[in-house]
Amino acid sequence: QVQLVESGGGLVQPGGSLRLSCAASRSILRYDVMGWYRQAPGNERVLVTTITSGGSINYADSVKGRFTISRDSAKNSVYLQMNSLKPEDTAVYYCSAHRFGNDYWGQGTQVTVSS
Repeated sequence: QVQLVESGGGLVQPGGSLRLSCAASRSILRYDVMGWYRQAPGNERVLVTTITSGGSINYADSVKGRFTISRDSAKNSVYLQMNSLKPEDTAVYYCSAHRFGNDYWGQGTQVTVSS
């Protein structure tokens, strides 16, 4: 079982940037898909972006052109660069790993976009 630890959240003004990191306890290339999800208060957890083991990337329409997922397999880490942040991006962001129908989640990191 993999352990996922997110970091990098915080308070940022609208238009600002943050970079989230997700450190995995095992090789991220073991997993079919790594991703980022977010959950705003009172809402369901929703997809932000995913990257497959082969490198294919998918983004939610709401973040296309603003967010970028990347990975460093040598560091067993996945990153989420978030630019042009909006108040509606405020949420807890979760790192995820998926393999053989099993889903693994980190504890989440809070991102708050506010002036």
